[in-house]
Amino acid sequence: MKTDPTDTGGLFVGRRPGTRPVRYRALPERGSESRQRVDRALGWAVLALMFVINLSFWGPLPIAWLWIASRVQYLTDNLGLALLVGFVGLLGSLLGGLIVLRRLDGLWILVRRAAGYDQREGRLVPIFAATCVVGALAFTFWLLVIAGLGSDFAPRQG
Repeated sequence: MKTDPTDTGGLFVGRRPGTRPVRYRALPERGSESRQRVDRALGWAVLALMFVINLSFWGPLPIAWLWIASRVQYLTDNLGLALLVGFVGLLGSLLGGLIVLRRLDGLWILVRRAAGYDQREGRLVPIFAATCVVGALAFTFWLLVIAGLGSDFAPRQG
């Protein structure tokens, strides 16, 4: 009888499904080389999709919800409603994006295992960190080069 919490996923393994640790079967036998190439390419495509979804958190999603909130304010002339719509919409789309990313991460693990790699961990955290760096650098470039740090209250010369 397994009673060690590390084997059973905790004390309440009978109450919550999906809490047991994942046990992978042995690696599948290597298939044809062409099939492995397809699986490797599919793995890279999943990683690229994860990167694009993560990057959308830094620009397109907030800008889209700001635009939608401005349209709500324009149509209803109610700032409170516009703020609520923008906030709830952005929060919902961020959480939905994280759910999609988690599922893509699981798919990536399966695709890598099908390609013949002993893949047991996903790449969601490193991709999220990389997109944070890219987003911070893009924002810094925009702030320093494109928008500038000058004051709007300073008199214009010329």
